[in-house]
Amino acid sequence: MKPFVIGNHEVERGTRAVVDLPVSVLSNNTPMTLPVHVLHGARPGPVLFVSGVVHGDEIQGVEIVRRLLRHKAMAEIAGTLLAIPIVNAFGFLNHSRYMPDRRDLNRSFPGSDKGSLASLLADLFMREVVQRSHYGIDLHTAGINRANLPQIRIAPDEPDLLALAETFGAPVVLVSKLREGTLRHCARELGVKMLLYEAGEALRFDEMAIRAGVLGILRVMKSLAMVGAASVASGKLTPALSHTSTWLRAPEGGILRSHHGLGDRVTKGEALGEISDPVGQRSVRIVSDGDGLIVGATNLPVVNRGDALYHVARMKDPETSRDRVKGIGSALAQAMLDEDEII
Repeated sequence: MKPFVIGNHEVERGTRAVVDLPVSVLSNNTPMTLPVHVLHGARPGPVLFVSGVVHGDEIQGVEIVRRLLRHKAMAEIAGTLLAIPIVNAFGFLNHSRYMPDRRDLNRSFPGSDKGSLASLLADLFMREVVQRSHYGIDLHTAGINRANLPQIRIAPDEPDLLALAETFGAPVVLVSKLREGTLRHCARELGVKMLLYEAGEALRFDEMAIRAGVLGILRVMKSLAMVGAASVASGKLTPALSHTSTWLRAPEGGILRSHHGLGDRVTKGEALGEISDPVGQRSVRIVSDGDGLIVGATNLPVVNRGDALYHVARMKDPETSRDRVKGIGSALAQAMLDEDEII
């Protein structure tokens, strides 16, 4: 095992280091960097990156990465782990999804060293992190005032990715098309196998979603022979699989009263909620247009016409899928983590 080279730094085998990659200087002369935690094992193995806060308000990834780095399994790994808790520090400091130039970093890949600030950061991340990796796990949440059921999203026609997604052990796996400019799209162009983890809500911590993220990453590392089998609990239930999903939107503005929540099974024609005017003189039902599971939902009762309310994933067998989701949720609730991983 040779030293791992990133930026102008070398990390020796069997050691760990934090490498700050220069990004820019703020207008008040404060330097901004991309901090990368490098755990370079003493034994050969793949390179895996785990990234959080590509969107600046999706802060849950910070806690998942923190707990991962404190886990006892990290004491002796094979291969190399690149952990980036905060990719978009600009948005993180401002509680904003976007970069200061109002660009979405996850629509700016692969970037350019002569472009906008978002393009510069995307280019740096691609060169120093993605191009050095074999696998990647990108941590996301829903937007502000929405929540996502823990789920893995993968590209279609990737059997290796599907196997990794099932190993991760989130309740649901969504197979979705790639969008140009996203980290997933550009990683695939380089041959890097990448999972996208979605769970919880922007600017909030969700303990179950954090726990699912930490355990899922450890399971993937175990399957890649990066950590020992004895240090990680295996997933016992196969996640529910969906190839199609739709958002149900508000037909009118008003006050939403929901009848269903994350993980619930819904059937075609079923009322998922009701929107009424503030004084209750008129109301309209939100009706499901098919069978499936709710994997995303708004948390805000005050809605406008066209607002996304329920994200419904289509399943071949919604009833069995619901049981899988409940089973995985129960297993996560009972999972005991070491105190050092949380505190």
